[in-house]
Amino acid sequence: MKADAIKVEIIVAWPHRSERRVLELPAGAHVEDAIAASGFESLEEIAGVAVFGQRVTARHVLVDGDRVELLRGLKIDPKAARRARAEIQRDAARKERRGVR
Repeated sequence: MKADAIKVEIIVAWPHRSERRVLELPAGAHVEDAIAASGFESLEEIAGVAVFGQRVTARHVLVDGDRVELLRGLKIDPKAARRARAEIQRDAARKERRGVR
């Protein structure tokens, strides 16, 4: 690695797989530089970017060892998903009490 270079990791995850790449970038590189250098193709689903779980902008300056995470948008509101799961559990409990299987 060159003295004026940094190594960063960039990760993108989908429901059943994830991809990770280690990149060598010039010192002072931004998140947008890492995304461009990553070679990841279908990035249209990306809703945001984080470094070690903290949301950042594309102009965030990276340092050696950073982990850039490409964030996808939510498919369903978490509260709505929890309500739906709770309703299914309530229905199952009602059937169990009545002896219906």
